[in-house]
Amino acid sequence: MNAVYVVPTKTPSDVSGIQKLIDEKVIAPEDIIAVLGKTEGNGCVNDWTRGYSVDTLKHYFTGLMNEEAAEKIIYVMSGGTEGILSPHLALICKNDKVCDCGLEKSLAVGVTRTPTILPEELGRMRQVELVEASVKEAMSSAGIEDPKDVHFVQIKCPLLTSQRIKEAEERGNTVVTQDTYKSMGFSRGACALGVALALGEVPEGSVTDESVCHDWSLYSEVASTSAGIELMECEIILFGNAKGAGSCYYMEHDVMKDSIDAEAVMRAMDKAKLGYLRTKNDESREFVHILAKAESDPTGYVRGRRNAMNEDSDINHTRHARAVVGGVLASIVGDPMIYVSGGGEHQGPAGGGPVAVIGKVKA
Repeated sequence: MNAVYVVPTKTPSDVSGIQKLIDEKVIAPEDIIAVLGKTEGNGCVNDWTRGYSVDTLKHYFTGLMNEEAAEKIIYVMSGGTEGILSPHLALICKNDKVCDCGLEKSLAVGVTRTPTILPEELGRMRQVELVEASVKEAMSSAGIEDPKDVHFVQIKCPLLTSQRIKEAEERGNTVVTQDTYKSMGFSRGACALGVALALGEVPEGSVTDESVCHDWSLYSEVASTSAGIELMECEIILFGNAKGAGSCYYMEHDVMKDSIDAEAVMRAMDKAKLGYLRTKNDESREFVHILAKAESDPTGYVRGRRNAMNEDSDINHTRHARAVVGGVLASIVGDPMIYVSGGGEHQGPAGGGPVAVIGKVKA
């Protein structure tokens, strides 16, 4: 079965929460298949906290198991805990235990990696196609047959740096943009469109190089992608529900139409039978975690009102968006230790994004 445990972190290198779960025999190191975390960096090109956290985790797990086992774990660190967002790690585990909780379909998680993506392939169809194939692989490994049972696809993807751009040009190739910050958006967008193709959310043949970060009518309702300097492939964690998964955990999702769409968050909580601060939940169930995308609307307006997120030269718009969406979600679930990733290109409608809830049937 699959299970999810969320632990707070004091610093990007803090593993004490993981160690506590191991010491208490709640989990075993070999159960962990992925770590999804929020670090308190800026979430931009030069965010060192993501790579620092990944390196720390790999070293830590190598000491508990061995280097080969530690390398098999998928590490997705999302930088930026603006506002009240609280740094944390979510541990995704898998073991042979079976929980008889009466759920027809329960949490099933598939993890995989794409091959290396060259700088000149980033933000273009090659990246889209590699992600599409890998998402299908992750779905198959999770035992999920119906794409509608996929509720969140978290991807960590690469970005361009000056050195990577130079390497591509030395091979006689061009890159999608010379702006390293904009490359984050192109990479996120290409990954999201790969998810959309894999799950049949957009028609085959509808995505081209020109579509990426231009045609906002094309998007996935479950993709969540985050770019970082610390890798050159895409690491994928696919969450969904499957028959026979044997877990007491489960997942539901909805889609926020904009950054203040609290109703979508409430709908996701209600689908999961968890209620929220203003409603009564199913007493047999408990809230585990919530994951969402945050994006500043490319029009610069939210519900007809102008904002300055896209015009602020001091603070990147992704940082504004994370703070806004984090506040909305935390006010509903009553906990700021939640996963909100910035930059929602092709991840939900423009200006909005997917929101997914993990619940658990109490023993």
